[in-house]
Formats: sequence, C-alpha cells, structure tokens
Amino acid sequence: MLQSSLNALFRWSQDWQMLFNLGKCKVIHVGYNNRNETYYMGDHILTTSEEERDLGVIIHKSLKPAHQISQITKKANQVLGIIARNMHYKSADIILPLYKSLVRPHLDYCSQVWNPYYKKDIIQLEKVQRRMTRLIPAIRDYPYETRLKMLNLSTLETRRFRSDLIEMFKIVKEIDKPTHGLFTKAYYSSTRGHCLKMAITASRVNCRKFFFSNRITKAWNRLPSAAVESKSVISFKSHLSAAMLRHLMGDYMSHAPFPDSHILSDN
Repeated sequence: MLQSSLNALFRWSQDWQMLFNLGKCKVIHVGYNNRNETYYMGDHILTTSEEERDLGVIIHKSLKPAHQISQITKKANQVLGIIARNMHYKSADIILPLYKSLVRPHLDYCSQVWNPYYKKDIIQLEKVQRRMTRLIPAIRDYPYETRLKMLNLSTLETRRFRSDLIEMFKIVKEIDKPTHGLFTKAYYSSTRGHCLKMAITASRVNCRKFFFSNRITKAWNRLPSAAVESKSVISFKSHLSAAMLRHLMGDYMSHAPFPDSHILSDN
C-alpha cells in the first residue's frame, strides 16, 4: 500500500513537473515487527535512515525523544557557556533576561512533540536551568528549589505540562487544527466536570502511552469548567494557577517547586 502511494506521488510530480530531490528522500522503519521493506520512487531505491530532522525536531526510528533532548541541551549549554564567559557582573537582573531570551527557547521549542517521559531525560533538561541559577553568586549556595522561587521560575517540566494544556485548549477551540482524529470526545453518563472531556485511549507501548494526545487527556478532563470555557488563550492561561497545576500533576510532580505568584506567567 505504501509503495502504491509512493508511485502515485511520483507520477504526480512528473505530470506537474515538480520533481522530488530523490537524494533527500529517506525511509525510517518504525516498530519492532517492521519487515524493513525496500521502497522506490521511480527507479530510485530510497535509502534507509535511523533519524531525520523535520522543522527542527529530530525523529528517531524508536520514536523516543532522547536524541532530540541530547541536541537541544548541548545547544542550550553552549549558549549558556557563552553568557557565563562574557558576563563579568552576574546579577539576576542580567543573567535571567539573557537566559529567557537566548537559552530557554531551545528547551521549550515544540515540546509538545518531544516531551520526555524517562526520568534521565527530564533531569538532563533540568540541569541546564539548574546551571543557570548557579551562575548568580547571590543565590548560588541555596537549594535549587529555593533559587527558583527567588527568581520566580518554575521547573522546565512544569512549563512543558502547562504548554501541553495550552496547546490542548487551542486544538479543542480549533485555533490550531492538526490532523483529524487526534482526539475523540468522551460521552460519559456522569454530569461532574466540564462538557469537553476527551476519551483516553488504551496503550500498549510507551511511545503511544506518552504521546501528546494521551498524556494530556486526563489532566484536561480534570480542569474546571471555568478554565475550559475560556473565550481566549489569554483567559485560559489566567486560570492556570500554580495550585491548579500542582493538583492536576499530583504525585507525578510533587517534588516540583512553584513560584509564589498566583499565576504562572510566560516569564
């Protein structure tokens, strides 16, 4: 079936004279029981690749985010090293804006796609922010949780969880329109909770269990009606207080520090 689709695509490109660069066309074989078939475009045999980058995100044949996380932490640490070497006066007023504008975007970009579920990957990402807080001499000797509170920051894991909820809101409200069928509306007899609950799909493997549409559904279903029925993204964000996120994440994030402010801002 896949080969017939490739044949049709190749004929279309010839008919419309929009030829593919066949040297850049690759095949990634996904799944333990994959037979690793050989595929063609015209007379050209497509080469096999273990990983490819698409829009800045590395997709590995295992569908695990470890390779993506390794690359972004390496880049973020390089930028953080440049800041550390060139800033002689390292106060919070200087280091924090530089971190937010130059380092953290590498750690946040497209996190809904590669959000890690192995503890080693979560810790690897968090080490970057931990290193940043230690650059500030005035708070260097405090525990990490205390340093975050003093800087009014949350953990990166908390930011990723919040980003998942915001993206879920955009999809439900059709602000973002991904592939049809990503979510299925649940029809429960219980009247408790809001009316936009989604069905949770049973999963056998981790890459599916922790995929965006599965990992965020339970938390989304537990949101209060006032948050889900928000008229805009800004209004929805205003409902995501630190206390609410702590309640939704439960024991999974019981160790995570939260800022003292009532609202978790984008800062």
